[in-house]
Amino acid sequence: MAGTAAPAQQRPLMEPVLRENFPDAFVMAEGNGSFIAYATNDGENVPMAVSRDLVTWTILRDSSGKKLDAMPILAPWVKPGFTWAPEVMKVGAKYLLYYTANHRAADKQCIGVAASDAPRGPFVDTSAQPMVCQFDLGGSIDANPFRDKDGKLYLYWKADGNRIGKRSRLYGAALSADGMTLAGAATDVGLTDEDAWEQRVIEAPTMLRVPEGYAMLYSGGYFGWNDDQRLSPYAMNWARCSGPLGPCKDAGPTPILNSYARPGKEGCLSGPGHQSVFRANGGTFISFHGWSATRGCRKAEGKRFFYVAPFGWENGAPAIAPSLRPGN
Repeated sequence: MAGTAAPAQQRPLMEPVLRENFPDAFVMAEGNGSFIAYATNDGENVPMAVSRDLVTWTILRDSSGKKLDAMPILAPWVKPGFTWAPEVMKVGAKYLLYYTANHRAADKQCIGVAASDAPRGPFVDTSAQPMVCQFDLGGSIDANPFRDKDGKLYLYWKADGNRIGKRSRLYGAALSADGMTLAGAATDVGLTDEDAWEQRVIEAPTMLRVPEGYAMLYSGGYFGWNDDQRLSPYAMNWARCSGPLGPCKDAGPTPILNSYARPGKEGCLSGPGHQSVFRANGGTFISFHGWSATRGCRKAEGKRFFYVAPFGWENGAPAIAPSLRPGN
């Protein structure tokens, strides 16, 4: 019967909750039972989507149908068109959006911070220069803010070394109490890009408090899906960390979530990565993106779809359950 959901055993292991281009999604509770997600630029600098159940998501638009932009005006140092990987944290009465953008003078990706009184913006950054930019290391991308149990704030990011033929590494630093500036030196958290699956790329850090202390999720490998590739090599892994600034050590040489093509069983997933972890409705969830694919798990129209799945900590390691099920 049309519109009837397939039995659970016939459903793919992972299904998108939003079949629109929405890469690098970051999710947070908006209040009043709703959730908001922010994504890498897709026309707008920072597009947004909202949901009340984490399963049905709607792109925010104005009365004319145009996508709303969380940060419609860019900082003076930014070249338009390269606004990536936004993450938001509430500090005091303000919402702070940490983002990656192109430094128009240096042509490097750098990190800025914009502030707003509301989670839907508008977020404003009037700074003349970025908050973080390691020019000699290729730039800085993929900012991840973190609040420790003692209330101290930290920021993590990737030094974009692979852009200039250097190693890619993950860094962290303490933030000021208002979250607007670094309050300490940038610290290499100790992770390297030496495992074969990483292809000399690690990025998208996500720091977590876990029962054993601290852990960092991260993504690695080439993010794209070229025509000559069976699947995208992009994937997710994790590391154990001895403190909020490390040192961190890879927990294993293989990813915890990677591409697969198993039609009729688990289904198809290509290039899962750039995760965020959030609390909702008494549980913990992980969001990530994956490339759109055909029924035969081949490259489709080049969009990165948005996924949400239950996330937990079992036997001292992260556990990702089958994703939430659209249509159920």
